[in-house]
Amino acid sequence: KRMNKQKIIIDTDPGIDDAMAVFFAGLSEKLDLVAMTSVFGNVTLDIATRNAMVLAEILNQNVPVSEGFSKPLVQRPNPVSDYVHGKEGFGDIPARFPKAKPTSVPADKYICDLINANIGEIILCPVGPLTNIAMALRHDPTITSKVKSIIIMGGGVFSGGNVTEFAEANIWNDPHAADEVFAADWEVTVIGLDVTQKVVCAHSDFSKLANKAPVIGGFLAQATDFYIKFYKEAVGINGCQMHDPITVIATIYPDLFTYEYHPIEVCLEPSRIGETMISKDKKRRFAKIAVDVDIDAVKKIFFDTIETGF
Repeated sequence: KRMNKQKIIIDTDPGIDDAMAVFFAGLSEKLDLVAMTSVFGNVTLDIATRNAMVLAEILNQNVPVSEGFSKPLVQRPNPVSDYVHGKEGFGDIPARFPKAKPTSVPADKYICDLINANIGEIILCPVGPLTNIAMALRHDPTITSKVKSIIIMGGGVFSGGNVTEFAEANIWNDPHAADEVFAADWEVTVIGLDVTQKVVCAHSDFSKLANKAPVIGGFLAQATDFYIKFYKEAVGINGCQMHDPITVIATIYPDLFTYEYHPIEVCLEPSRIGETMISKDKKRRFAKIAVDVDIDAVKKIFFDTIETGF
């Protein structure tokens, strides 16, 4: 049954939309979630690792979790965004402690090992800061030709930022790592704020989900209470943006998005740090940048898939 599924590694800092993304990957008939790697970002690294294992446990799937980096390559760490995702990462849901332990292999090496063992078969899907991915490239630069593709949640090439006027959170949390990832010799697909801000789900979407899939839907309904409250107060919208799940959906439904092709670089100057910009560097490969999305279709795919859960 796993044969015709698309293998995916999700590199994640599990907050609330990360949980949506992981549940989607775990429940989709089209995806084989081969591993998760944890990174600092929405929460500290230890909470990220714990939360990734908790999500696998809720799914009742034996997904290995490998622990990654706890801080950015160069800059000092930004504070965690607990005001968005809650102190423990899942809104008001108290900390849960998984039975499993993370693998003994660190994330950067683990990513390379898995790609080398499954050449041409794995989609790498980072939905947090890109520290682990930059370190994996340093560990084994040949992964650029061995991975099937890399599809990133990050940036806002045309829309600007969400943590500063210029920067999107994942890129802002480790701009130096992001720039290394965009400079590498692979085609990166960027699912950024240009499209993720267009997909908003309301409280009612999640309460319906909770009725149909009480365990997973119920978890998301409870977690998104906090998340939607943040969006109401900070952004003035009555719902939450679906950054990470949309990115995982893009791994198997690329045709629901419209793309432009440009080389990308990340601004490393303090005044606009973390801004994703079209690069003038002729040596950079063109990235595939999502600029539009079929909003109704991605929402339907997300909710239909989670409803098949329990």
